[in-house]
Amino acid sequence: MITYKNLNFDEFKEEDIEILTPIMTRAFDEDSRIHLNEPKGGPEGYNTGVFLRKYGLDRKSDAYKISSQEGVIGGLIVWINKVTGINYLGCIFLDVTCQNKGYGKRVWDFVEQRYPDTKKWCTETPAFSRRNHNFYINKCGFHVVRIENPKDRKEASFKMEKVMR
Repeated sequence: MITYKNLNFDEFKEEDIEILTPIMTRAFDEDSRIHLNEPKGGPEGYNTGVFLRKYGLDRKSDAYKISSQEGVIGGLIVWINKVTGINYLGCIFLDVTCQNKGYGKRVWDFVEQRYPDTKKWCTETPAFSRRNHNFYINKCGFHVVRIENPKDRKEASFKMEKVMR
């Protein structure tokens, strides 16, 4: 376990899928509700554990279960390329009770502190998710470098990068 700014980051394990899947489901469903006026929505397998099993348990990823004093609050998945220094943020997800309270920025600060040799971070987020755009661009310093499927409201995504100094 790593503690950073009163958050605990534990290595993601298979038994964490059961507790993190409902958290991930609530987080993605809330985003769909706010931005698409739909009760549910997220990447394939987000609400069944398939997403976490596929990406969180991927041997090439670094994945964490995130806890605070209140208990488990979310998860984080990154891929680190030690050769190129170009790393990929797969996802940060936080329970809806922890959103808009500064937890996400603390998680991102942990990522930058944990991987200081990163030359560039890459990620993507749905084009409809204005909250995510605000978080990544205004809070974390990412820039949009490309828009995929710009004419499809649900499938469009922003490809983002953050060049580190």
